[in-house]
Amino acid sequence: MTEREACIIFNMISGVGYGTYRKLEAHFGSPLAALTATPQELQEVPGIGEALAARIAGWRGLVDFEGEMAFADANGVRILTLRDEAYPEILRQLYDPPLVLYIRGALPEFGNGNALTVVGSRRISRYGEEITARLTADAVAAGMVIVSGLAMGADTVAHRTAVDNGGITVAVLGSGLARLHPAENVPLARRIIETGGAVISEFPLHFPASRSSFPRRNRIVARLGDGVLVTECGIESGAMITAGLAAEYGVVMAVPGRVDNPQSRGCHKLIKSGAALIEDFADIAEAMGFGNLPLSDQPEPDGLDPRNGLPEDAAGLLALLQEGEKSFDDLAAATGYDSGRLISLLTLLELQLLVRHSADQVYALR
Repeated sequence: MTEREACIIFNMISGVGYGTYRKLEAHFGSPLAALTATPQELQEVPGIGEALAARIAGWRGLVDFEGEMAFADANGVRILTLRDEAYPEILRQLYDPPLVLYIRGALPEFGNGNALTVVGSRRISRYGEEITARLTADAVAAGMVIVSGLAMGADTVAHRTAVDNGGITVAVLGSGLARLHPAENVPLARRIIETGGAVISEFPLHFPASRSSFPRRNRIVARLGDGVLVTECGIESGAMITAGLAAEYGVVMAVPGRVDNPQSRGCHKLIKSGAALIEDFADIAEAMGFGNLPLSDQPEPDGLDPRNGLPEDAAGLLALLQEGEKSFDDLAAATGYDSGRLISLLTLLELQLLVRHSADQVYALR
């Protein structure tokens, strides 16, 4: 048995988290040495009581390690531990990083400024759906990776919008990969993997979702994003937990909603507490620090219009908007561009803080 295999086993033992793991590692010198210790030796470690010592020493009767590894191998699950170099460095920065990550799909590189966590209410309103989809689509068009928790509501809208628009998205589960919750999102999880994203979990493969597992996974959801966007949520919600955790690491952003909607109160509280108020993607870009560069500092693509340093087709959109605000459909009809090209150009203009758009997809000069 290797040290990394011992790490996987510890992750499967109830009552062993990062703190306990580190104590055992420090006391015995390695995870493997701790795993072969006697109950009496284990109880010499501060915080290890008789019951936990018995579980650790008797792990072979409690943990089906061989079955776990065989299932992972048969189902294309990659396993990373804290002892692996490929383990995401950004998660090592957590005060209690996951001992293990189970991964289906391709995990993108994190920590380079291009990941946006999108969360919100499970009981999302029609407005919440629309704003979540619009902001997620704009983020994808700008090349951002979308992170969320695969729950019903805002998480589902964010993941689905990302894959529908050709983007990469990562879903962090509150259950094991073999017990994906909610079951209704199994087809969406498949699409995430098929389109180049990943579904991940710190929990053993057959671990069931619970009331405590969802708040725990939220620290991963919060940390993977360079910014966290809350599109709609109540005061007491998982999205508020995620936002609170994200405040320790990066930018927190929230979308205002109707004052008479209970699912807007969480966002309003976040804004009052200092979260960036988000109306469009330009606000996200500005909050995350990549939307306020002077135009001359931006890379210059081919075909520049000498009047303003923009690509000619983007400059043409600006000229159309100088006539007055126009809907997305109006711009598509006037230019003949397909929706993907038009979204990319409009996003470029929003990143330059030249254009903004409203919730009903009407664009205007800033």
